[in-house]
Amino acid sequence: MRDLFAALGDRAPAALLFVSAVPNTLPSPSGLSTVLGVPLPFLSAQLLIGRKAWLPDFIARRTTARTDFEVLMGRVLPWLQRAERLLKPRLSGLALPPMEYALGILERDGLWVLAGLCVAALSLTVVSGVVLAIVKAVTVLVTTALQ
Repeated sequence: MRDLFAALGDRAPAALLFVSAVPNTLPSPSGLSTVLGVPLPFLSAQLLIGRKAWLPDFIARRTTARTDFEVLMGRVLPWLQRAERLLKPRLSGLALPPMEYALGILERDGLWVLAGLCVAALSLTVVSGVVLAIVKAVTVLVTTALQ
């Protein structure tokens, strides 16, 4: 992980978030998603609060077999190539802090940052609805049980 972080420079947080999240969406060798998934909460939190990204040593030292990583990259590469065709520098004002905390930071693409914010708002709405439904269900259940 440390080598990937160093090689990617200032784009490391976004790229590592992407590379770390992909194994959780694709079939991959056993244990690979665990190794690559560990940095997700650390990198996400750092981007959220606007800090320069870093990884704790116990995460930075984590490794996976080269063959497993090559298999993963073979599966991810077509998706990265598609993303490269879609992402390009535009609306750059939206790709600066605090707006940059989304997929668009890979290519400084403000349009995709805006799309990411829309998806985040939609997700927040859906999750809020689910939480509200759970609270109402528990309230009805408790009220019914007490009668």
